[in-house]
Amino acid sequence: MSDEVGFAFEGVDRGRWRHRKPEGPGRSLVAVALALMLFGVVGGGAWFGYQQLFGAADYAGPGTGEAVVEVGEGDSATEIAGALEKAGVVKSAAAFVDAAKDNTDSKNIQVGSYVLRKEMKASDAVLMLLDLKNKKVNKVTLPEGLTYLQVYERLAKATGIAVDEFKAAGKEPQKLGVPALWFKRTDGKKVDKTNIEGFLYPATYELPKDATATDVLKLIIKNFNAEMAEIKFPETVAAKLKISPYEALVAASIAQVEALLDEDMGPVARVLYNRAYTGNFPCECLQLDSTVNYWLRLSGKEAKSSDKLLESELHDPKNPYNYDVKGMTVGPISNPGDVALRGAMNPAKSKNYFFVTVNEKGAMAYGETYDDHRRNIQKACKNGIPIC
Repeated sequence: MSDEVGFAFEGVDRGRWRHRKPEGPGRSLVAVALALMLFGVVGGGAWFGYQQLFGAADYAGPGTGEAVVEVGEGDSATEIAGALEKAGVVKSAAAFVDAAKDNTDSKNIQVGSYVLRKEMKASDAVLMLLDLKNKKVNKVTLPEGLTYLQVYERLAKATGIAVDEFKAAGKEPQKLGVPALWFKRTDGKKVDKTNIEGFLYPATYELPKDATATDVLKLIIKNFNAEMAEIKFPETVAAKLKISPYEALVAASIAQVEALLDEDMGPVARVLYNRAYTGNFPCECLQLDSTVNYWLRLSGKEAKSSDKLLESELHDPKNPYNYDVKGMTVGPISNPGDVALRGAMNPAKSKNYFFVTVNEKGAMAYGETYDDHRRNIQKACKNGIPIC
């Protein structure tokens, strides 16, 4: 979605910019003024035309005080001008339209709330709208792979809204805009409808300073829905993998954490599908340290490297993400980005059931058998990867 305003000078106030035929001899400004009066020059539209002919009223100074003006998606120059005049920023809408037309950069004014000054020269108002420092927003970047709690912490820091408010607002994802189709599975497992994990799409967001926790989460969910529609995630997963979108979202969230390189997102997802759905992996479970560590984080504990995880932690019966749970994990373990999602919805076919990171650059090696896996582990150990 473009966040640039759609100026359409040719489509607004056409009389102002269209070519005019030369006036015949003897015509005077007085005659024109009289004609305008006959057609109701004191009316709003005619008065605007009058200003266009005789010079739009404009303030001379830089302005004082503060005024907040909202620029909406698709707003024309005239619509923005009207909002500015109403807020007392410019003396006349016509002055701003003229200034915007004279400044070719005005087409780059972005959607959002802006803090401007009252009684400004129209051309200065255009410049202030082009300066993003005047946008009334809180900017926050959510990188790929964060858990929902980590997302809440970043949002709280950016907005000043307490983490607990985000926790409360996030308990009903469907009310925030997550479609019902995401709360179904094909493997018989129930989906926790209070779990927002996986739906907080990674991106850089500009958040209105007066937004509530609910407003912020709705904005992020809206972006998630847009991404899913753009890449056709649900329909692709259903057609090619014969599983629910939610299960593929879970796989993407695991691939996002397990794979350090973009090219490994799809192959890792394929290993997960092979383990969970083919019936050819002995326990039909995932046996991943990342899912165990996710539970440790949710429990308020520190995540551990593979060589530090205890057997009691790997097989903890109280942990729904433990080594022994059959099938795809009960829910996502992170919020995956575009590459992980694309990899999980359409991974290349393989007979691999194992993967391991084998060097410090994050490259992965894959195996069809446990013997293949053992050889890859030895390679990783020689390269100093803490797995042995």
